[in-house]
Amino acid sequence: MPSTLFLDGMRFAMVSSTASEVDSDAPTTFDYHQDGRLIWGEYTGDTVTEGRFVGEIAGAEVRVSFAHALVSDGSVVRGDAVSRAEQEDDGRIRLVEDFAVDGIDHVSVCLQV
Repeated sequence: MPSTLFLDGMRFAMVSSTASEVDSDAPTTFDYHQDGRLIWGEYTGDTVTEGRFVGEIAGAEVRVSFAHALVSDGSVVRGDAVSRAEQEDDGRIRLVEDFAVDGIDHVSVCLQV
C-alpha cells in the first residue's frame, strides 16, 4: 500500500464482522470523503439505518470515531476504530478494522467496490 492513502470518492462494502452477521446480499456500505489527512463519510445497510464517521489518514491506517443507529431498535452505537489498508491481488483495497463496542473488541473487513 502507498504510505498515504487516498480514499476520496471510494465505496467499501462489509464482507465480515465479529460484531454481527453480514448480509452478503445487502451489506453495510461505506462512502469515503477526504481532504488531506482528514477523512469522513457515511454508511448504511444491513443492521445500520444511518451512520457517520470522521477521523484521519495516518500512513496506511484510517483512524475514525463513528456513530450509527441500529435497525433493530434505533439505539445509537458509538466508538473508535483503526483500519489498516491492504491491497487485493486485483488492485482493490481491503480495510481490516479493529474496533470496540461496549468494551468488547471486534474486527470487520470491508472491500472496495
